[in-house]
Amino acid sequence: MDLHSRARTLKYRVEKGAWTLSDVGADVGAGVGARAVGSGVDVVRESAGAGRVVLFEESARDGAQAKTLMSAGFRVRLAREQGAVFGADGPRHVVFAAGFPSVCGQEFEATRQVALEAQESVSPSAICRGTVEDVRLALSAVRGAAHGRIMVIVAASEATARALVHSDARTALERGLDVVKEAVDRAGGTAVDVCLVDAPRADHALVAEYAGRMTAQGAATIVLADTVGDLLPGQTRDLFRRVAAGAGPDTVLVSHLHNDLGLGLANTLAALESGARVAACSWLGMAERSGMVATEQLLFLLAHDRAKAAYVLGPACEPWWTAPDLTRLPGIARMVAAETGVPLTVTTPIVGTGVATISTGTPFTHPGTFQPYDPEQHLGLAPTVVLTHLASRRVLRAVAGRLGHHLDPDQTGEALTWVKDRAYRLNQAQIPDADFAAYLEDLTGATPVPHTQTQTAP
Repeated sequence: MDLHSRARTLKYRVEKGAWTLSDVGADVGAGVGARAVGSGVDVVRESAGAGRVVLFEESARDGAQAKTLMSAGFRVRLAREQGAVFGADGPRHVVFAAGFPSVCGQEFEATRQVALEAQESVSPSAICRGTVEDVRLALSAVRGAAHGRIMVIVAASEATARALVHSDARTALERGLDVVKEAVDRAGGTAVDVCLVDAPRADHALVAEYAGRMTAQGAATIVLADTVGDLLPGQTRDLFRRVAAGAGPDTVLVSHLHNDLGLGLANTLAALESGARVAACSWLGMAERSGMVATEQLLFLLAHDRAKAAYVLGPACEPWWTAPDLTRLPGIARMVAAETGVPLTVTTPIVGTGVATISTGTPFTHPGTFQPYDPEQHLGLAPTVVLTHLASRRVLRAVAGRLGHHLDPDQTGEALTWVKDRAYRLNQAQIPDADFAAYLEDLTGATPVPHTQTQTAP
């Protein structure tokens, strides 16, 4: 049976209003407890062990809790695009959380489609609760996919244990350990990751104990999720160092840190400083409540400047099997924004509409002095001069020249007065190119001469 035929046999069906599985047990079967994937090697553990950075991409899964929904086809496209950032090494640098199959039949099918159609680009993952039924469902969603994975969610703190499984934390973790054993036994080569929910508010010694025991049972990685996003960077360092020391050297820790206090990126860097090499992230920071660390920000920070990467990861760091192509980031971000409706704003770092734009005099004449990196060199974004109420004569002449008009000093002064009057009268800072071009034609009485390297202002 080919994979697409198998996918059809594994789909949900509706019977008397309840979702049930069709032919899951036969496909999952009982496997040998192992960490190997289809190639015989867990490429995520291999990468982390070699000091490489792995992104655990959550925009399709945790991003859904930001009230967004990615279609199955878009998830496949996004996975392929993100994997292509790393060339042939996409599966070694990107775990793509394709979905949460138990949500509904459509979500199962979307997760399955990513596993089948993006398996050469990323390591596809299905997320599940800590129950045997959910584990079987998640395994079936990625069955047969190269580098397939599942992530089992287990309550770690007293509060989440009471809320999710109505027990104390140790009982919840012990039950989780049993589910991990079952998952590894059934995995048949699919890697089994474990997410310990609310780890910061749990007993760190207890978290370390079960992280080690779950790893010994065959768990590939252990995700420490802050769940409510209220950590400080120093607390993050303490958490990861304590759990790593208590769990033992075979345990691979993953950060999953939210942005409720605006510290998602800072806390993720703190986890990486403490030895973690796998980090959850999401395009445009989409995730529950206020989101989590943005993929484009984390990746850019670690890849555009070797000195900054060394500061975070250590002086001998070699974070990439294949250096990421950062020029792909703006296009992917625009693609995600169009699909989800999450806007790119003028203040969005790395991929926002303000990147590579200049509107005032001194940055216009000395751009390198007033920017932390060269957007054209790293992101492929050519600089654009935009016209605002803050424009100097030089800025105005540059915009006029881009629009095909060459102004004398008197015309420049007159045009500058018009720009400022219009901006303050309409209470709109930026003057659209079309409006300024129409004004210039009236001012000069000349047809514009096409500029050889016209760059349209955003």
